Amino acid sequence: MTAFPFSAIVGQDEMKRAMVLTAIDPGIGGVLVFGDRGTGKSTAVRGLAALLPPIEAVAGCPVNSAAEADIPDWAKVEDRAVVEKPTPVIDLPLGATEDRVVGALDIEKALTQGQKAFEPGLLARANRGYLYIDEVNLLEDHLVDLLLDVAQSGQNVVEREGLSIRHAARFVLVGSGNPEEGELRPQLLDRFGLSVEVASPKDIDTRIEVVRRRDAYDRDPIAFTAAWHGEDLALRDRILAARAALPVVDASDAILRDCAELCVALGSDGLRGELTLLRAARAFAAFDGAPSVSREHIRLVAPSALRHRLRRDPLDEAGSATRVSRTVEEVLA
Repeated sequence: MTAFPFSAIVGQDEMKRAMVLTAIDPGIGGVLVFGDRGTGKSTAVRGLAALLPPIEAVAGCPVNSAAEADIPDWAKVEDRAVVEKPTPVIDLPLGATEDRVVGALDIEKALTQGQKAFEPGLLARANRGYLYIDEVNLLEDHLVDLLLDVAQSGQNVVEREGLSIRHAARFVLVGSGNPEEGELRPQLLDRFGLSVEVASPKDIDTRIEVVRRRDAYDRDPIAFTAAWHGEDLALRDRILAARAALPVVDASDAILRDCAELCVALGSDGLRGELTLLRAARAFAAFDGAPSVSREHIRLVAPSALRHRLRRDPLDEAGSATRVSRTVEEVLA
């Protein structure tokens, strides 16, 4: 079945914006989506990947290498023709073992036959695409640490008994979960680029529209997808134009000062907050067709870039998004 069109998702504007920004600049980091079940989290990931142009990859390469020269030396690839593939979206189940995630190295075969016998894992399949983890807050901490390290470095390294295997693993990490079922550790939260909160719509008309579109899709997915093809195509063109424009989008010293003052006022540790805020604002400016980052771009992306980096304040009962918005208005008044 075809993916539900990204453009047809009703509401959830902040979530959709965050995912579009990471499609423009994957260097922003992953996206963490917390909220109610059934609010379109996985639907948005698959819909965005489906509207993006296909990737060019060597047909038999297990890590979706773009050219023959990029194929890892351990990969046995016979068909080396370059073909088009859909942007991969790989699900990481909660019960996955470390070997299934990073890949398994056959030590016995390596020692007895002198061959690097490696079975690629989920990270290999996700290269140049998306890795989606539902209920990421329930995933074992050591796996989350591993995933975030790989997502940042772009390399997966497997070392066993003095043997080492590595391959490219560049993907956008998208994690979703329900905060009522447990929270991520603060140091892990900080490693995600953007964080958004989603909720079921309260407005009756909005809920009706959600049901109407989903029902139409379920009854005839091909016709529904065709009806929204134009909207998705227009969005893809904007994303591709933003990617091309991104390197020349300017950020003035005044904008850098705004980013720093915001993070200081919010008590954000380290400099990851400023760097992510700047990258997200620059990507949004490129998407907006603007030649430079403005304060308005900062205002719109600040909640996503900073809400998960706040220190807990027992004297402030306001939610993190409210605290960020309030500080933005104070600092950027």
